[in-house]
Amino acid sequence: MRNKRKGRVLMVDDDRDALVAARLLLKKSFAVVQTEADPQNLPQLLQTSHWDVILLDMNFSPGTNTGREGMQWLEVILNNAPAAVVIMMTAYGDVETAVSAIRKGASDFVLKPWQNEKMLATVMAASRLADSRNEVDRLRSRQQEISGASSGSEQIIGSSPAMQKVFALLHKSAPTDANVLITGENGTGKELVARELHRQSARNSDIFLTVDLGAIPDTLFESELFGHVKGAFTDASRDRIGRFQAASGGTLFLDEIGNLPLHLQSKLLSVLEQRQVTPVGSEQAVEIDLRLICATNRRLGEMVVEGTFREDLLYRINTIEIPLPALHDREGDLPTLLEHFAEFYARKYGQARKRFSAGALKRLQQYRWPGNIRELRHAVERAVIMSEGQVFDAADFLMEVPRTTDNSSPTGTDSLRLDEIERQAISTALNQHQGNISRPARELGITRTSLYRRMEKHGL
Repeated sequence: MRNKRKGRVLMVDDDRDALVAARLLLKKSFAVVQTEADPQNLPQLLQTSHWDVILLDMNFSPGTNTGREGMQWLEVILNNAPAAVVIMMTAYGDVETAVSAIRKGASDFVLKPWQNEKMLATVMAASRLADSRNEVDRLRSRQQEISGASSGSEQIIGSSPAMQKVFALLHKSAPTDANVLITGENGTGKELVARELHRQSARNSDIFLTVDLGAIPDTLFESELFGHVKGAFTDASRDRIGRFQAASGGTLFLDEIGNLPLHLQSKLLSVLEQRQVTPVGSEQAVEIDLRLICATNRRLGEMVVEGTFREDLLYRINTIEIPLPALHDREGDLPTLLEHFAEFYARKYGQARKRFSAGALKRLQQYRWPGNIRELRHAVERAVIMSEGQVFDAADFLMEVPRTTDNSSPTGTDSLRLDEIERQAISTALNQHQGNISRPARELGITRTSLYRRMEKHGL
């Protein structure tokens, strides 16, 4: 027996024989099939229930065949449920009128008397379209929740010459639809800049969707990004849209683009060139309209020379490059950032606002911040939670400040030893992710095995 879809189908037609025939045909495939002979009841049906697919006759009054009544009721449906998937039905083969209905928002049409197989296939396709729209809504709602939850501390702070260059590039490129590549060390705020590009763009009323390519297994790459249809592979129990389709109309941010394996880069390039995706297991391409922003902490130019990154893909994603400076290169920004995060986390945790002692400022300014803004933010958050004094003292910050010698730079020669820098970077990454191995490995640009080996080497 055919497995039923979970969809809810409503059919509105004054021909009661047609209603009975449709219900007998569709109830084998859908969880709920409801019929209605009087279109005047449509507004109440739309208010009290959600319908995945609505079958709507084009003529109701005896002797009429203009299709005007169906068009009027189509407008009522779309005014009450803008995302509704509506199939128009006509007994007169008036394709021109049916096409006009599609232009006004209907999804498809069926000619009466219908062929059962054709009718069922049309309604099934409409149900899959409804699933896709619902999936888009879920993804967009989730992304908005994430954005709202993090927006308080997520501001681009800084007035240093290095950041002024970033702001200049950002303001020039944001209003355009040009593809942007954001480069910089881990923790420098690449996603923050991507969100600001979206906020200042013409697409700012639509979705900003983030995809961490380093977190997607190779085997799921196409399914996650391009979607799949039911039965495309063993675990494909239902149709699912990909991130490209979900982001259509808005901005798609591909983080860690440098982690994308070479054999998958050609698939991404093809999508960007054709501006359409084909879900796994489907032969039907779907048009997409989005602004692409990518980010990486790797040197893609060197990867091109090494043969690990496609040169044509680099050109495609790198219309404009925005390089982000490391925190230790942002002269004068540290005090402003400290004050900003201290105020934010004091408010978040209901703590009194504290100032930084001279000793604390000296300690923080001497530190090189290998984890950049992300590490700084976590350090201040911890200090806000754990500090017991009236001010922040040097002891409230646990990172190791490199030893200095007289008449030397704050970092000193000793601090530049590669082993020490490596140990500090690994320790910081592990602390930020509370012992998780996969995420620190991705941030450091090494494999889990390499990370374990280096942890053992440094006694971590």
